[in-house]
Amino acid sequence: MIRRLIPHPLLSITLAFVWLGLVNTVTLGNLLLGTVLGLVVPIITAPYWPNRAKLSRPLIVVRYVLLVLWDIVVANVQVAWIILFKRSTDFRSRWITIPLELTSPEAITVLAGTITMTPGTVSAMLGADGRSILVHCLHTDDPDYERDRIKQRYERPLKEIFE
Repeated sequence: MIRRLIPHPLLSITLAFVWLGLVNTVTLGNLLLGTVLGLVVPIITAPYWPNRAKLSRPLIVVRYVLLVLWDIVVANVQVAWIILFKRSTDFRSRWITIPLELTSPEAITVLAGTITMTPGTVSAMLGADGRSILVHCLHTDDPDYERDRIKQRYERPLKEIFE
């Protein structure tokens, strides 16, 4: 019964908090409306998620989020350094193909989003077969190192989380 009323608990909580963040005022009415949205939207959209991903190992999820936040901060500093102190002729932009071991569409989406959120890299395209992502690096001397770093830092934990 609870599963029918709250088919996606994490989505419900997220929607309620996003609503409160959007209205930028915590009142009883906003809290109530956020809760209603958090309950109604997942119920309406549940038929479109028949094979939704199951998140396992919540501690790895927390560790992954903290890792990505840290990498975003570090990459911001690195990109600022590159932009401020490197001459444009010294930039070594590269396109890198990252072969994927992930099979879950949700995991691939999180990986592509993580790559794009980290300054200095952008995931540009998913291969037609879904087995690789094309990534643009703002500056790298070693494309193989960047590929291996993305696979080790991001893909490996996502594989543990989603598969």
